[in-house]
Amino acid sequence: MLLEITRWLEQLDGLFGLFNYLTFRGILAALTALFLSLWWGPAVIRRLAQYKGGQPIRQDGPQTHFSKAGTPTMGGGLILITVLASVLLWGDLRNRHVWLVLLVMAGFGAIGWWDDWIKIVRRDPNGMRSRTKYALQSIIGLAAGLFLWFTADTPVATTFYIPFFKAVALPLAGVSFVAIAYFWIVGFSNAVNLTDGLDGLAIMPTVLVACALGVFAYASGHAQFAEYLQIPRVPGAGELVIICAAIAGAGLGFLWFNTYPAMVFMGDIGALALGAVLGTIAVIVRQELVLVVMGGIFVIETLSVMIQVASFKLTGKRVFRMAPIHHHFELKGWPEPRVIVRFWIISVILVLVGLATLKVR
Repeated sequence: MLLEITRWLEQLDGLFGLFNYLTFRGILAALTALFLSLWWGPAVIRRLAQYKGGQPIRQDGPQTHFSKAGTPTMGGGLILITVLASVLLWGDLRNRHVWLVLLVMAGFGAIGWWDDWIKIVRRDPNGMRSRTKYALQSIIGLAAGLFLWFTADTPVATTFYIPFFKAVALPLAGVSFVAIAYFWIVGFSNAVNLTDGLDGLAIMPTVLVACALGVFAYASGHAQFAEYLQIPRVPGAGELVIICAAIAGAGLGFLWFNTYPAMVFMGDIGALALGAVLGTIAVIVRQELVLVVMGGIFVIETLSVMIQVASFKLTGKRVFRMAPIHHHFELKGWPEPRVIVRFWIISVILVLVGLATLKVR
């Protein structure tokens, strides 16, 4: 929105040409989202508390979590609103990738809102039926994959790349491309949701991964950088920097209120949407496997649940004291802040490894 105005003002004063630079607009997007989060946060928390939008606590969870009962949830809506406002202000609204990511964010956010609303109104920690949730997620995930397939303007946009190996690239057919897009979007949506079980545990890795994906998006959208780094050149992908920066700013603003002990929880409305956005951006910039590395915390949390369920069904025994794995460490006696910070440290390491693939090819 403001980009179009500054392009017109550039004719009057060349200083407004600064707004044509992605890096400058990315910084503005991050600062805008951060400021709006800090500004609106207290009012949003008060309103959620007023409507008794408290988080129901599972009775089979760690006993230390019972004190969290009644803490306002659905705070992820604050993240989505500030990201949307920031992108609409500073993003290029003629870019199809921007609109796809925003629509995916809105769609998964709506599913999360519905799930949170059921938990709050019915006081049911399980929320909506799993089949209903996955069906709705699948519709949006498949629609996004089909859109990317039919709008792909270069072979690169539908090729699967293996990090660390510059000569390994697998052209994908329509079915396989859509399937990969679907699994990454829906998979990471649920992975971030599973990780969101401790105060600030999910949002900081989300911020770190979003920043790193912004680097990949910027390089992929820049012909010279993409050629030099030997990464896929995806025209128009650079504009996703604005979304990544907005997520980083909004996430840090939300962490101000979500850090231990949390004043508000993200809820499914935030976790499902942010995970889906990360998956969508990774598919667009053709860095699906790099996302698996950088988002390793999300992957580990998901695998811990899958292993726990499979082990119990097959052998009647549990591998972990409780899944997702962050609860396992809690039950081993780790204080919650220790689990959170150590997971953050692991996320930093994994993101750095992912960024290293820019040169190690």
